[in-house]
Amino acid sequence: MKYYLYVLLISMVPLIELRGAIPFATGFGLPLVESYIVAVIGNMIPVPFIFFFARKILEWGKDKKYIGKLFTFCLEKGNKAGAKLKSKAGRGLYIALMLFVGIPLPGTGAWTGTLAASLLNMDFKKSTVYVMFGVLLAGVIMLLVSLGVFGAVTAL
Repeated sequence: MKYYLYVLLISMVPLIELRGAIPFATGFGLPLVESYIVAVIGNMIPVPFIFFFARKILEWGKDKKYIGKLFTFCLEKGNKAGAKLKSKAGRGLYIALMLFVGIPLPGTGAWTGTLAASLLNMDFKKSTVYVMFGVLLAGVIMLLVSLGVFGAVTAL
């Protein structure tokens, strides 16, 4: 049970998210379906908080002495991701959001995608659904990658 809590908490951490939680679960030999579900839930827990509060907190803190640089970096990263998403997607903005979250590359994921959706003033319900689809996709990809890596190590 302790390892499931770790999976949940790891999947809530920005930049690591379920991309780190699923390999962790696979490495510890946890059952795949349960680990996948726990990681998805953990990755989705911060989404409403990010959507409604992250932008306000980042705007508030961008000119503060000790946290200003980090907050400015996060705002710029979110704005850049949002602008890139919007320019490439056109009318398929929500599909692009799903793919942005779903393709497990550095700097993409539920945190960045949700921040971008918030900065672009996208609809909360619709963007949350598409972020969740992206998280589900990223989870499947990471599950397959983890099984391949750990399966190869086990075979040796």
